[in-house]
Order: sequence, then structure tokens, then C-alpha cells
Amino acid sequence: MKKTGLFILVALISFQIQAQKGWEGGPWAGASWYFGDLNTSYNLGTPGLAAGILARYNFNERLCLKFSAGIGKVEADDARSKNIFERARNLSFESSLVDVTAQFEFNFLPYIHGSQENYFSPYVFLGLTGFHFNPKARLGDEIHELRPLGTEGQFKGEEYHNVHGGLAFGLGMKLDLSYEWSLNFELGVRQLFTDYLDDVSTVYPDKSDLLKSRGEIAVALSDRSIVIPGANEGPIGEEGRQRGNSNNKDTYAIANIGLVYYFGDLRCPDYGKRKRKK
Repeated sequence: MKKTGLFILVALISFQIQAQKGWEGGPWAGASWYFGDLNTSYNLGTPGLAAGILARYNFNERLCLKFSAGIGKVEADDARSKNIFERARNLSFESSLVDVTAQFEFNFLPYIHGSQENYFSPYVFLGLTGFHFNPKARLGDEIHELRPLGTEGQFKGEEYHNVHGGLAFGLGMKLDLSYEWSLNFELGVRQLFTDYLDDVSTVYPDKSDLLKSRGEIAVALSDRSIVIPGANEGPIGEEGRQRGNSNNKDTYAIANIGLVYYFGDLRCPDYGKRKRKK
């Protein structure tokens, strides 16, 4: 029994050493893409730059909690679409993003900093994201914010919120360079709770009402449809006609590389009461 207890004790101590609980963090950089009403074919031809920082707490060699904050840019243009309706619709947008995400990660392999055997692991993650966006479009030589224009007939004060949330999920690869430093390769998807990242979701509004409430620029950016021979005899922007698909929420994805520094198991020191001298 004594030998069995000693073996279990040694095994537990060994596990705790290998688990290497602790924090790590560093910068990351990569590219971001948008998918939604203005990119239904998942075209990857217009990536935006993205960058940020991350902080990760390792519970053990398998399970982690990561916090990430970053900025990026997404854009899309109906002119790039192969769909003839979308080309006739002729809408476009661009938006900056501020992304804050918390996610749990699971390493498929034991991942131990500084190990010569367990120095890499693919992983998957699931979490929640909060983000800020601000869709804009170019009209002539000027770029206009779309949300304040109510391009789908929103009443003043009832525009969609530009701070929203979503599910974050994806996969990645961790690779040790040394005990302290490692590289992270990650592809993350943000499935959003809003369909207005691109300012497109429902139907074309009444242009006369929009003109009275928002002005000429709002009307011009609400309906930019063009005539495509063989597809439509006139502009498609009639009141009540489909402009977007509100049943499918928007999505953006971020592919990045992170340079991560492992700080080790940083804990607050214990401050016990000092023993009084006799």
C-alpha cells in the first residue's frame, strides 16, 4: 500500500509539472474576410489586414482559456459576383472591425512548453465574441457612413446597433520555438448575431419617404442597381423587392499568426501571519 501511495503521489506531482499551468501572451497579425449578402460565394479575393494581442491561461496540457483583442477591415462589392442578380444590385461596403473574443481551446495532443516530444499540437476552440463595426460606401469621390442613412427605411433612432456579438469557433496549430516562445497559427470564424455588417438585410424602402427623412445621399446609396442586358429591363430597386436575405446572418473570418511568450505559472504570493516570538 505504501508503494502504491508513493507511486500515485509521484504521478500527481509529475502531472502537475507537465501540465505547466500559467499565462502566455503576445501579438498576432493576419487577414480578415467577410461573408454575407454581398459575398454569397465565399470569395476570398478581398482580404483586409487584421492585428491584435492575445492572452492565454493554460489549465493543463490539453485545456486553455484565451482572450484576444484586435482590429481588422472587411469589404465586398457586388461587381465581383458571378451571380447576375447581385451584379445588377450593384451594392458595396467596407467596414473597420474591433474584435474582442474569449474562447476555450482543446489541444488534440499533449502540449508542453520546452518539451522535445510534446512541442506541437493542433487545437480547436469555441467561444464568444463582441465587436464594433461601421459600414461605409463610396459615392463619387466621397465615402459615407451607411448606418445613419437608414438605407432600408429604418426610422431615425431605430437603426441597427453597431456593437454586436457572435459565436467564435475555429482551429489552429501551436508550435514551440523554445521553452518561452511559440508560434500559433489560427483560423477563426465569427458567426454573428446581426445581418447588418454589410448594411444589407431585408428589402428596398419607399424612396419618397427615404428622401424626405434622410435626403438624396440616402436614396442614392440605398438603390445603386444597374441594368444588365438579358437580366433586367430596368433597375431592380423597387419598394418591397428583396435587397438582402435576413434569414442568413453575416460572418467574418480571421486567419493569423501569433508570436507567444510563456510567462509560467504566475501566482500571487501567500501572505500568512508571522509567528510571534516567544
